[in-house]
Amino acid sequence: MTLAAHEPIDLLHKGVRKNVGCYLVETNDGPALFDCGPATCVPALKAALAERGLELGDIRHLLLSHIHLDHAGAAGTLVREHPALQVHVSAVGAPHLIDPGKLEASARRLYGDSFDPLWGELAPVPAENVRIAGDDVLGLECFPSTGHASHHVSMLHPDGTLYAGDSAGVRISPARFVLPPTPPPDIDLEAWDRTITATERRAPSRLALTHFGVFEDVPEHLARLRETLHSWGERVGHGMDMATFVAAARADCLASDPDAVEAYNHAAPYDQCFPGLARYWRKRGESAA
Repeated sequence: MTLAAHEPIDLLHKGVRKNVGCYLVETNDGPALFDCGPATCVPALKAALAERGLELGDIRHLLLSHIHLDHAGAAGTLVREHPALQVHVSAVGAPHLIDPGKLEASARRLYGDSFDPLWGELAPVPAENVRIAGDDVLGLECFPSTGHASHHVSMLHPDGTLYAGDSAGVRISPARFVLPPTPPPDIDLEAWDRTITATERRAPSRLALTHFGVFEDVPEHLARLRETLHSWGERVGHGMDMATFVAAARADCLASDPDAVEAYNHAAPYDQCFPGLARYWRKRGESAA
């Protein structure tokens, strides 16, 4: 593959460019998608495939980093339209694809009336279409990459591309800032540190991020992710309130990439990063009591 072949499909979520993407991946069993975005983005996905001379029916496999709606929300809708599509997901995430009721109820509490325009339908994936992602997925090395989510996996292609989902953070090409998306409910800073180390050990040639783009400065990128993850975690752990945290997070981005502050806020809203970290520290306190 040339580098151009790695470029993300822009799903134009909320009508915003470089917000949510997915990737067309060549596997040892034909073309696959890595992540698929929410159901509201299916028309944009189909249009992008058509530009590449493909239809949804040409895609044999859907590889999911995790089950958050911006990454996997359209899975059931796609399978309903393309019943041969095989969906590869972690063992932790699989039950929530088959029965997304609890996932949808939780998301509706968070998003309220904005759920439907943001995400659209959250259709179940038939159990017969679900494949548990093991160590090898169609020729890609698959490994747990928890920290952002307990059901997160990343997949390393033989060509050196790591399809990282959210495990390597958010970075809006061509900016340099690497934002750790830390929404509730299961942020785990220690697990995320281990994921960064596991990624470094595999020494990928490039990182393919769902939010948003492909980056080849891998060691520097991961170092910046670790630094900001620790900094943000310490701020909340030391008692910073939400308004101060949001202002500080925006300032971090402003200092690095002043023209990208709002683009980052679209991809990983600063005010959604605070409660995930606050919940992490609250759980730590409860477990220590």
